[in-house]
Amino acid sequence: MTITRPFGFLNIDKPRGMTSHDVVARIRRGLRIKKVGHAGTLDPMATGVLVICLGPATRLSEYVMPGTKQYRATMRLGVTTTTYDAEGEVLQERDVSHITQDDIEHALAQFRGDIAQVPPMYSAVKRGGRKLYELARAGEVVERPPRPVTIHALEIVQCDLPDVVLDVTCSAGTYIRSLAHDVGETLNVGAHLTALTRTASGAFLLDDALELDALFDHPDWQQCLLAPEVALADMPAVQLDDVDVNDIQHGRAIVADAPTDSDMIARAHAPDGRLVAIVKPGHGKWHPLKVFLT
Repeated sequence: MTITRPFGFLNIDKPRGMTSHDVVARIRRGLRIKKVGHAGTLDPMATGVLVICLGPATRLSEYVMPGTKQYRATMRLGVTTTTYDAEGEVLQERDVSHITQDDIEHALAQFRGDIAQVPPMYSAVKRGGRKLYELARAGEVVERPPRPVTIHALEIVQCDLPDVVLDVTCSAGTYIRSLAHDVGETLNVGAHLTALTRTASGAFLLDDALELDALFDHPDWQQCLLAPEVALADMPAVQLDDVDVNDIQHGRAIVADAPTDSDMIARAHAPDGRLVAIVKPGHGKWHPLKVFLT
């Protein structure tokens, strides 16, 4: 069964081995919906929360992607690979028999907080108009400028050397593969990622995620659709009356007690609760940035 204009998000537990694009394509075909996207890529090896945007919600992805991410990661000390994970070719193997959990704790402490992280060569980051993984596959290695990321929390869950299981809470744009690699280099033994599960992406939790096959087996999949305000829970809300809704949907600014802070944005809702626009204040009015005709 399909609906003509779905508007919302799906919290999908991405299977290992599929790209994020694969998941989007399968949902597009399976649900027969043209507008499908995702709000934050997961590597093929990774599993866990992949936020899928349906219909007009694809226009909200830029507000969902920056949300804080949480991961359960397993790194293997003593082995470095081309991709920083188990998918790549082994570059070097080193002895780790002298490494203790205290050594690892000391290394991890250096990566908590605001850090500068160099993205891996095998990544979708662009350099000179080309994606880094395209250059890497052509045998090229280029300098990658470090990017600021924040590691809010980094804790050992299990230490069974050479494998170490970590819980990571971090800002969007953090490469857990690079984190594992860099920790290994700090320990002077190298490391790579062997498993990765995203346990949370903003308000979307793994405990609530739906397996991909279960989505297509669901007798009424629309019940799995999460309203836009779930993903935008941290964004201030503005309640409109019917006159305001009409003005906003025709591109006109409204008063509605707009603040003077022009840097903020808010979600505007109709009296029945529908999201009708993303708005921004200016000169004492709310101005529509994105309008949704639902």
